[in-house]
Amino acid sequence: MAGDIQSRIDSGWAFATLRSMDLNMPPDLETKLAQAADRRGMAPEVLVLEAIERAVDYDDWFVREVEKGLAQVERGEVLTHEEVGARLDRHVRQAQPRP
Repeated sequence: MAGDIQSRIDSGWAFATLRSMDLNMPPDLETKLAQAADRRGMAPEVLVLEAIERAVDYDDWFVREVEKGLAQVERGEVLTHEEVGARLDRHVRQAQPRP
């Protein structure tokens, strides 16, 4: 991912297709960002773009998973309280070491 973002920055793509944003960052966070980017051998801007991309990707995934769950509920594919308890009991018994 870092290489892809870095190549986009190097080619000017990221700055040509994104509007410029001003971000008021607390000094302690700016220091953490600079240190994290330095440990990874990348520019802070690259790390910020990676973090934003991961956050957006995660949010998209999460919304899709919630929509799947809601569709299951609408189809009646749900477990009762007792069924959930039985499944948990089974998992706990299977996870316990046998004498």
